[in-house]
Amino acid sequence: MIETSRGVRNVGVRAALLSAVLFGASAPLAKLLLGEVSPWLLAGLLYVGAGLGMWIWRGIRRAPAVRLPRREVPWLAGAVLAGGIAGPVLLMFGLSSMPASGASLLHNAEGVLTAVLAWVVFRESTERRVVLGMLAIVAGAVVIAIPTGQAQVTSIWPALAIVGACACWALDNNLTRKVSLTDATWLAAVKGSVAGPTNLVVALALGAALPGIATTAAAMSLGFVSYGLSLVLFIVGLRHVGTARAGAYFSIAPFFGAVLAVGLGDPVTWQLLLAGALMAVGTWLHLGERHGHEHTHASVTHEHWHTHDDGHHEHQHDEPLSPGVRHRHPHTHDLVTHTHEHYPDAHHRHTH
Repeated sequence: MIETSRGVRNVGVRAALLSAVLFGASAPLAKLLLGEVSPWLLAGLLYVGAGLGMWIWRGIRRAPAVRLPRREVPWLAGAVLAGGIAGPVLLMFGLSSMPASGASLLHNAEGVLTAVLAWVVFRESTERRVVLGMLAIVAGAVVIAIPTGQAQVTSIWPALAIVGACACWALDNNLTRKVSLTDATWLAAVKGSVAGPTNLVVALALGAALPGIATTAAAMSLGFVSYGLSLVLFIVGLRHVGTARAGAYFSIAPFFGAVLAVGLGDPVTWQLLLAGALMAVGTWLHLGERHGHEHTHASVTHEHWHTHDDGHHEHQHDEPLSPGVRHRHPHTHDLVTHTHEHYPDAHHRHTH
């Protein structure tokens, strides 16, 4: 599905923001479980819940089998390796040797690194308004991570490990964009199925013990919602608005987590109010973006969900199909040059 109007392009915005809401909720809810399970083991259970839950979800919906094109296999493998294995390992190494306050501040590097990789390495288009919006959102995330006391980073190596984890997740975000036209539930199931067992094995090898059945079930259920469904929505965001913009919206997650924490009894702080204001400004800057120019689409054949009312899918079917009906099948885009407003979505990855 391609963004050619304000209404359609907002599909990606809504998906990315809802993804941030679900992921942000995981922090205060997971904190309730940390008394019974180690952080690393909990991460494994969350990922297992995401992967297993997505496979069950696909089974219930009788989702069709996915055949990832051979040319896209390296992108997915790299995303799983970077985000599902290397990232969590580096994060746990950093957390084991530094205060959580400093780690929280450093974790905000993910949004910046995601955007930098998208703009510099993967040549995603950007504009001054988008850069300012991203900076405002990340600034809000930094503010909300500042504890009441002074954040401390006492050693360079744990700090570098945290930044390394953020770099891994930033790379994961950009590589996942390369396969974002693939069924998002399948991608989430695959990533969870790799990251979950990997983290569990490492945690158990380091001496962690599995919690009771109730705690395990609660952790896996939380993982399905806050990691599995959140990832599905984030992939939809990648598909529609590009990596840097989806990453910026996702950086709002700490704010939603803090709001939920207030609902669970935490006090309202100046950090929460200031962060909310900064993130609101950043989101407004992104929503007000207008990007349109003459561009050329090369001929390509692929398969994904689409409708026939977006200006880019005008191919014919053997039987008439209503314009707004979503469906998927292999189809070919002919070479075309035209002008319209667009985001750097899955069909607009041209250079500028």
